Amino acid sequence: MINKTDLRETLDLPLFDTTSATEIFQNQTLRPVLKLQNEIYLMLFKDYALRKISDFDTLKREQKITFIDQSLQKDNALRNTFIGITIGMLTSEEMKIYLSDVKSFNKRIISMLTERIKSQLELI
Repeated sequence: MINKTDLRETLDLPLFDTTSATEIFQNQTLRPVLKLQNEIYLMLFKDYALRKISDFDTLKREQKITFIDQSLQKDNALRNTFIGITIGMLTSEEMKIYLSDVKSFNKRIISMLTERIKSQLELI
C-alpha cells in the first residue's frame, strides 16, 4: 500500500551541524509536500484572484505580486485552506512534529507558498 511519503519527491537539500530540527522538518517534509501539491495551490489561487479581481490577468506584474503578498497575509480563509491542503498530506508522525510548533510551521508554510506562487506568476 502506498503511503503519503511515497507520493513526495525526496529533495536533496544539504544538512549542516547547525541545521535546526525545525529547518529539517521544513526541508524534508514541508517543501516536498508543497512541491507535490503545487498544481492545486496554483489552481486555487488563480480562482481566488479572479473572484476578488475579475481583471486580475490584466494587472501589471508588481500589482500581482502585491496582491499575492496581501492575500496570503490577510485573508485567513485562504491561508487556512492552503495550510489545510499542506497538513492533510502529513503522516501521523509528521503531524506530531507539526503540532509541536503550529504557529511557526504555519508561518513557514505561508512564506514558502507566497514565494512559490510569485515565482510561477506566468502559470496563474
